[in-house]
Amino acid sequence: MTRRTEWPGAEADAGPGPEYAADVSGVPAEPGRGAGFGEGAGRRSRSRDGGSPSSSRAEKGEPRDPVEQARNICLRLLTGTPRTRKQLADALRKREIPDEAAEEVLSRFEDVGLINDAAFADAWVESRHHGRGLGRRALVRELRTKGVDAALIEEAVGQLDSDQEEETARALVARKLRSTRGLERDKRIRRLAGMLARKGYGEGMALRVVRQALEAEGEDTEGLDEPF
Repeated sequence: MTRRTEWPGAEADAGPGPEYAADVSGVPAEPGRGAGFGEGAGRRSRSRDGGSPSSSRAEKGEPRDPVEQARNICLRLLTGTPRTRKQLADALRKREIPDEAAEEVLSRFEDVGLINDAAFADAWVESRHHGRGLGRRALVRELRTKGVDAALIEEAVGQLDSDQEEETARALVARKLRSTRGLERDKRIRRLAGMLARKGYGEGMALRVVRQALEAEGEDTEGLDEPF
């Protein structure tokens, strides 16, 4: 892959910053509904004087309409951080937004491009591969946890060129190699191959890259083709 995408907070897995993210201000409010961004939308809390949840929300300027609550929650979550449909659906469910209202808002956001799981997956693969050196397996695992559809994951990860993946694996080994010098050969192998495995590289590629790196140092690699 030739393009690299970076975004703030990648280390915390907040989510990628793909170019598809639209301006949230461009989503029009539905007729008769406000566009407030009140804190705590969707929470069922009573006021200190024992008032009802609806009266408490009204005092705070929060919308009573569950669709408007869902819309405001999604807009806040999407500000600066693209998210998948499942992530937003989980957030709405946690805030006890009715399923019908959540579905209406999520579908509308997909229609206008504020939710785009395919673009999210593409950007995630590019940034996490280049930024963290993750291989295909690790990228697939991460995207699954984000709720991305299997077909979209396969398409996004499939764009990762195998030569680029192996080049990244070599760079990871090269950085780690110096810290293993002085150790027994088998221990070096376990550390280096294990590091690649944790980052999602297949056993065959890991062994090949480690063997070549050790051979370049003059290490005897006989029997290194055996599974570690």
